[in-house]
Amino acid sequence: MFEQFKNLLVHKLKVSPDLITPEATREDIELDSLAVVELSLMLESELGVTISDDELLEAATVGDMVALMEERGAKI
Repeated sequence: MFEQFKNLLVHKLKVSPDLITPEATREDIELDSLAVVELSLMLESELGVTISDDELLEAATVGDMVALMEERGAKI
């Protein structure tokens, strides 16, 4: 699941792959609130999982975002 999430960040939001680790925070990977809204929409369209931008903003790390995806049953 982490790799699929990382691919979305790299290919859709142009985040440097070197920055993306499970421990990285939203600030570490330079995701502003607009990018988080875009990410929320991509998660629904690309992986079929609904996670609001507010929920993504509350996730402390990339690993927490991935855990939310797993909890919601994202399709791989």
